[in-house]
Amino acid sequence: MRIAVIADPESAQGFRLSGLEAHAARTAEEARAKLEELVQKGGYALVAVDGGLLPEPEKAVERLMRGKDLPVLLPIAGLKEAFQNPDVEGYMRELVRRTIGFDIKL
Repeated sequence: MRIAVIADPESAQGFRLSGLEAHAARTAEEARAKLEELVQKGGYALVAVDGGLLPEPEKAVERLMRGKDLPVLLPIAGLKEAFQNPDVEGYMRELVRRTIGFDIKL
């Protein structure tokens, strides 16, 4: 199982440099199309999506996800959101808790 990230081009480059599979999208439509492609392709445990591009990724692919447990779709802060929130660790912890239903230590 793999992990993928869909983000703006600048953020996607950073995720690639950290070793993750990252896909760049400039618009919500591009992000939705890439997310649909990854869900249909299969083999992903987690797909993180820039919340600035697609705030509710699970609703964007609701039809495709029927009957599937994976991938977990995780909205993440984009560059603008991340730099506006002084408690980045708390913000990410809350995102994970809302997505998977329990708190983990980062």
